[in-house]
Amino acid sequence: MAEGISNVENQLKDLSQKEKDQILESFTNFKNYLNKQVSKGEKLGLSDDMLAKATVVVADYLAKSEEPRNREEKVLKELWKSAKDGEEKDAIAHALLRMVQNQ
Repeated sequence: MAEGISNVENQLKDLSQKEKDQILESFTNFKNYLNKQVSKGEKLGLSDDMLAKATVVVADYLAKSEEPRNREEKVLKELWKSAKDGEEKDAIAHALLRMVQNQ
């Protein structure tokens, strides 16, 4: 699992600024990107818990490295920053995961 998480981190770091801008241009683009990544993980047989852990990595990366570009991203960043512990971040990650799985 640690290898899979490192892979997620590396993929995020390898995105060009243009790719990041396209993904974060709108909340719909962000959800579509996350949905595609989740679909790939599901095809590889990853469990919801493993997918949620990858979502935590994505959220941590975005919170630390990217400025929100719309209201929804600002709300997510504030929620993420206000989460007191890993359990609260896991709950947010699971909610994000369900949101993109159900679109």
